[in-house]
Amino acid sequence: MKALLHMWKAFGFSLQGLRDTLHHEMAFRIELVVATILIPTALLLPVSLIFRIMLISSVILLLIVELLNTGIEAVVNRISTEHHPLSGRAKDAGSAAVFISAVNMAVVWSFILFDLIFNNS
Repeated sequence: MKALLHMWKAFGFSLQGLRDTLHHEMAFRIELVVATILIPTALLLPVSLIFRIMLISSVILLLIVELLNTGIEAVVNRISTEHHPLSGRAKDAGSAAVFISAVNMAVVWSFILFDLIFNNS
């Protein structure tokens, strides 16, 4: 019973994190709009199950990395708003992770759509 209560509280904290990120992060809102377009598209495309999983996973990965980047930025800003080289490195690394996730998503979608268009015609 204690474990269930712990899981319920953790679920509530997770929802709060999503709400806060939606409220404070424009990039996350944009990526969420992209996800609401791409995920249904992936479900409708005539591709194999593994390709469908790759398409959807690449979108979800971007959202996850954006949430982690937001957490890093919040912690760095909590410590100090003064410019410090280590703070800059932490924020830049988080931003780079989001960028790489976005590139990954674009590459996955490009390869699978290319395959769908040119190899199934």
